[in-house]
Order: sequence, then structure tokens, then C-alpha cells
Amino acid sequence: MATSNPVLRYLASWKNLAGCTAGLAGLLLHFAGLAGSYWVLVVIGLYGVGALAAPPERIILVTAPEEEAGQLRAELDALVDRVRGFNVPSEVAPKLAEIAEVLRGMLDRPRELRADPDALHAVTRLVGTDLPLSVQTYLNLPWWYAAARGSGMELVRQLDLLKADAVRVAERFHAADAQRQADHTRYLEDRD
Repeated sequence: MATSNPVLRYLASWKNLAGCTAGLAGLLLHFAGLAGSYWVLVVIGLYGVGALAAPPERIILVTAPEEEAGQLRAELDALVDRVRGFNVPSEVAPKLAEIAEVLRGMLDRPRELRADPDALHAVTRLVGTDLPLSVQTYLNLPWWYAAARGSGMELVRQLDLLKADAVRVAERFHAADAQRQADHTRYLEDRD
């Protein structure tokens, strides 16, 4: 059971189930007349022994591919939406939208993305670090300073480099599909 509430998590755990089972055995001992007047302590003690003897919960470090891609996509969409609300050069929003479109093409196929560690790392780096860092660094500058130094053009240049990186990763990622399509075309041509 995946929940963030620790009480609910414990109630559904193997430790609680084993403790309840042992406590129930203690209750049965009481009804059989074997626990005596200290039956409450026997039930509590057996619950504790059962809970301590149960195996610990498994720790799952790997998230589902769909969940991971969904988080990356949400971060990407939030960044694109936030940039629209700020005073940035007119070229920034369209370039950022183009990069986002390339990245969404890979994020829409989470299982294939998970199977390609290089592509997953590149997409995670682009969405989680490179794009936000470029935009945030520009937005941290006062407008008068950014205008005097030409920092807007620097941001546009960074976005061009990041788009080239995203396209390179996407081309590698989609290469197998393109090859499959070319193979199918050859098959159809040879069939006639």
C-alpha cells in the first residue's frame, strides 16, 4: 500500500499483521484458560513478539516509468507556463516551446525511455537542470542590467544549444522506429 501517512502504512504492514495474529493466539490462550489473570499482558507481549519477528517492508527505490515521465513532463510544462508570465526576449518562449515539444515526444513513451538510460539521463538533465538553470539565471538579473549586457541574446543562444542537444537525443531515441519504418517500406516494395 503506497501512502504517505505513517499510521496507515503501519496498519497495512506485515509487522502489524504478524503482531495481530500473535495477539489473537494470546487471546485464544486466555479463552482456553492458559493465560490466567495476566492475559492482557500476554496478548500485548505476543503482539510485540509477532511484530518484531515479521520481515521488514520492502523498500522500492525505482518508480514506475509512467510516474517518472509524468513528473518530468509536469516540471517541463510548469517551466514553459512560468516563462510566459515574465519579461523575456520574444524569441525565448517559442524556442522553449520547441524544446518542450521535442522532449515531450520522448516523455510520451515512458517505457521506451526507461529502457534507454542515456536518453533518460539526457531528458532528466535537460528538464531538471539545464533549462531551468538557463531561464532562472536570466530572470535573476535586473532588467536594466540584462538589457545593457545583452543577456537576452545569451539566453537565446543557450536555448539554441539546448535545442540542438534535445534534438540529438531525440534522433537517437527515435532511430529504431525510423529504421523499422524504412524496413517496412522495403518489405512492401519487395512484396510486389
